Amino acid sequence: MSRRPAALFPALAAVSALALTLTGCGAKVAADKDADRKDAAGYPVTVKNCGTDLTFDKKPSRVVTNDIGITDLMLALGLEDRMAGYVTPSYRGRIDKVAWRDAFDKVPWLSKKAITKEIALDAHADLVLAGWNYGFGEGNDLTPASLKKLGIDSYVLTESCRNGGAGSARGVMPPLEALYADLTNLGKIFHVEDRAAKLVKEYRAEIAEVRAGHAKDGKKPSVFLYDSGTDKPLTAGAFAGPDDIITKAGGVNITKDLKDTWTTVGWETVVERNPDVIVINDYGSPTAAQKKDFLLHYKPLANVSAVKHHRIYTLDYADLVESPRNPAAVRSLARYLAAGHVG
Repeated sequence: MSRRPAALFPALAAVSALALTLTGCGAKVAADKDADRKDAAGYPVTVKNCGTDLTFDKKPSRVVTNDIGITDLMLALGLEDRMAGYVTPSYRGRIDKVAWRDAFDKVPWLSKKAITKEIALDAHADLVLAGWNYGFGEGNDLTPASLKKLGIDSYVLTESCRNGGAGSARGVMPPLEALYADLTNLGKIFHVEDRAAKLVKEYRAEIAEVRAGHAKDGKKPSVFLYDSGTDKPLTAGAFAGPDDIITKAGGVNITKDLKDTWTTVGWETVVERNPDVIVINDYGSPTAAQKKDFLLHYKPLANVSAVKHHRIYTLDYADLVESPRNPAAVRSLARYLAAGHVG
C-alpha cells in the first residue's frame, strides 16, 4: 500500500481546516441573508409618531429601550427577542406582578444610569425607544436627529410628544390613548398587529369594567399626584399617565388644567385646591414612607383634607408613567377611592 509523504499531512490538514472554515462562513452568510429576507418580508411599514411619519424597511432586531414603561411596551408585546437591551434605574417596580416577568431575564440590562449615544452604539442598536424627558433631550445631545446621524432609528414615547405650544410642553392626546397608540404602532412596526390589538382590547375592557363600578352620583374625590420636591412639588398635568388613571378610577386630578405631562406647581395651589386624596409616586429614593412623612409633617399642608385624614395612597412609578401597567393601576386606585377612604 502506497503511503503519502508525512510532509503532506500538515498541508492537507490546513486545507481541510480552511475548507471547513469557509463552509462555516458560507453557512453563516446564508443564514444571515435568510434572516434579513425574513426581517424584510412585508416591509416597508410606515407609522405616525408624534406627528411624523416613520418608515421601516425591515423589522428592527437590535432595539434599546429607555425607562421601565417603554421597556414594558416591548415585553408586553412579546418582543424580547428583538431587543439588544434596556436602560433603567435600579427601581423597576413590582415586576413579579406583570405577565411578562420572565422576559426581563432574557434581555440585557445595559445600564442603571441615563441612556447615552455610547450605550446605543455599544449595543449595536438599530432602534432606540425613548421619550422627551424620558432619555431624549437637547441638553444631553440625545435626540432622534442625533441618533439618525449615527444610522440609528428612533421612536418617541407618545405620552412625551411635544405639542407645539410654548416652550417644550408635552402631550398630544389623553395618556391612555397614547398607550394604545404606541402599542398599535409597535404592533405594525414588528408585524405583531394581532398581539397589539388583543392587548388594547383587554385594557379598554378592564378600564370600562372599572368605570362601570363607579358611583353614579355624588362628589368625585379630588386627587393630587405627588412625585417629589419640597420647595415645589412635581406633579402630573393633563397629559401625564396619572391624570387618566385618576379620572378612570373615579377621581378628579386637581392639576388637570396644566396642559403638559410632568410639571411643577406651587404648594399654595395644593392648599387652595384642597385634595381629598394624595397619590405618591414611588420610585425607591426617597422612599414612599419618607415622602408620606414629609407630607404629613409639612406645616403648610396641615389643613389639607388628604393630610388631615391621612388619605395618602402609593402607586409605583412603573404604574404611573405610560405603560401596560396603567390599567391595573386604574383598578387599584379605584378600589382605594371606593373603599370608604374618602368622604
